[in-house]
Amino acid sequence: MKPIPYGRQNLTEEDIQAVIEVLQSDWLTQGPRIEEFERTIAEYCGAKYAVAVSNATAALHIACLAASLGEEDIMWTSPNTFLASANCGLYCGAEVDFVDIDPQTYNMSVTELENRLKHAEVEGKLPKVLIPVHFAGQSCEMKEIHELASRYGITIIEDASHAIGGSYRGKRVGSCEYSDMVVFSFHPVKIVTTGEGGIVLTNRKELYERLTLLRSHGMTRNPEFMQGPSEGPWYYQQIDLGFNYRMTDIQAALGTSQMKRIDDFIERRHELARRYNEAFKDLPIVTPWQHPDSYSAYHLYVVRLKLDKIRKSHRQVFEELREAGVLVNLHYIPVHTQPYYQRFGFRLGDFPKAEQYYREAISLPMYYGLTDREQDYVIDTLSRILA
Repeated sequence: MKPIPYGRQNLTEEDIQAVIEVLQSDWLTQGPRIEEFERTIAEYCGAKYAVAVSNATAALHIACLAASLGEEDIMWTSPNTFLASANCGLYCGAEVDFVDIDPQTYNMSVTELENRLKHAEVEGKLPKVLIPVHFAGQSCEMKEIHELASRYGITIIEDASHAIGGSYRGKRVGSCEYSDMVVFSFHPVKIVTTGEGGIVLTNRKELYERLTLLRSHGMTRNPEFMQGPSEGPWYYQQIDLGFNYRMTDIQAALGTSQMKRIDDFIERRHELARRYNEAFKDLPIVTPWQHPDSYSAYHLYVVRLKLDKIRKSHRQVFEELREAGVLVNLHYIPVHTQPYYQRFGFRLGDFPKAEQYYREAISLPMYYGLTDREQDYVIDTLSRILA
């Protein structure tokens, strides 16, 4: 059997034809497919506005800038995430800190958040922006997080890079019901892909207008936003310092085509999760717990090893799986333990729940095209290694 990756894109002839049509058209970038893709995502999620960009890191960056995050401000996120969720705050010159995770969901802990906010208020160090991360596709407890953020006047940007297609309390992730902005990723291992790409959703017009400026050099052709009259149909003005974070029509066409199958993608991932859960119920591992308010997109399927009940180390199990052709991964190394972040004073022991999780976690293969036969091989291999 060929090696089985932990994640993989799924492309059809329809997807390929959508890209070919763009390649044969007059527009390769900054054309009509961008707006079509943005409209598709916004309508699916139930949000008013969407701004497509080159990748989710760019999306996080301009979302922070749209929230006016800057020097002397503070941003909080989860330590159990990819580096971009924290780096976006540093790009803006802000101070970055973390809130430890809930040991069941692996998302930002509401209890930890509430305690830290109380102390931060006393110290005069409240965050301006909070970025909860929907780890593995399961939404954070956004109602409670929103209530806390509203109490302290904090802007919420949901990092939902794992979670398109998921829902929370009956509404799709991305609706912005409990946040100011939501970010999705369309990297190839994500649920829907544009090759590379990201998007920011919002229900606030002023944020939408600022996001569209920031993704394209801070320039506008809209006379409504110009200082002084337009000099002609060729005229544009730079009214802010922005970036070249634009998505191409090629990427947008692929994404729009992929969105036609998103519900099938999510349904299959849930089917795979059920098969894993049933197969692993008697093994010395912890399977993913699902919050009753959340319907996960299951971007990842993470197990935690009960190391006190097996005779092998975390690393041994990980390496034996890879040697057997099961190309597992580990999501994530806690951000605060990275050498770069330790320069800011973070140390091992600062966020013990995230650190304990990291010592036990392994991400197993989870993607739409994973066959039952391949999944059975993953199950049998892990069972044998843990025997």
